[in-house]
Amino acid sequence: MQTPRTPSSPGTQQRGATLPDLVQLMDTLLAEDGCPWDREQTLASLRPFLVEEAYEVLEAIDENDAAHHRDELGDLLFQIVFQSALRAREGAFGIDDVVAAIVGKMTFRHPHVFGDERVSDAAEVLVNWDKLKVAERAARGEVPKQASVLDGVPLALPALLRAQRIGEKAAKVGFDWPDAAGVIAKIKEELVEIEEAVAEGDPAHIEHEVGDLLLAASRLAAKLGVAPEDALRKATRRFETRFSVIETQLAADGRTPAASTLEEMDQIWERAKAEEKLRALKK
Repeated sequence: MQTPRTPSSPGTQQRGATLPDLVQLMDTLLAEDGCPWDREQTLASLRPFLVEEAYEVLEAIDENDAAHHRDELGDLLFQIVFQSALRAREGAFGIDDVVAAIVGKMTFRHPHVFGDERVSDAAEVLVNWDKLKVAERAARGEVPKQASVLDGVPLALPALLRAQRIGEKAAKVGFDWPDAAGVIAKIKEELVEIEEAVAEGDPAHIEHEVGDLLLAASRLAAKLGVAPEDALRKATRRFETRFSVIETQLAADGRTPAASTLEEMDQIWERAKAEEKLRALKK
């Protein structure tokens, strides 16, 4: 059995020399005498694992834990190598083709680095990037039925992230509120419309107006320089942490949340919130 390599020490220059180890490991797992579970997997069955690993990478980044981040990136890379290996068995492409494709793409899209193009700032890089993507599609013979500035945002993205990307694309051509105040006014308008929908008691209308509110909120986040997906994820984590405090303190008294009043739980919640702020001030 091959002995795994010891991770390099921090600061060591790394150029992907160990990637073949992972490719070899994957080949071993998928061999006839390899792992029965791995051999049963398909591109369809691996879909949820890819999404899950990507979100675990984000969680490690939020925790600012370098070792955890390294491990989760490894899990995500494993999924990429896994899917590449399955495609290689179909005769479609392999991991070398994946690497070559992304190197080629990034080289083409950075003519200001690898060519003679000159740019003045990051904004100009993004303008050129969009033009180069159009050129790539044309070179592949991809002619959309009707080109749209909103093209290129995957339907499979999480809804809030997709709302952010769509809003960004529309804003590039000037279809946007001039400032955050304009979005806040829109949000207030949407809240009134939600109240009206609730008064009507029409579930479809309520869903429609709540969707409009969330869409406007995603644009407000962008106006304030906040990534809405990240903000919501962190807010949900804070909710989990504070609710855990409620459960712990109630359990110490031999009770559960279900057997407690809202007022009791809210008092513990506010104390947990105040303690969070105090800890933040001490950092």
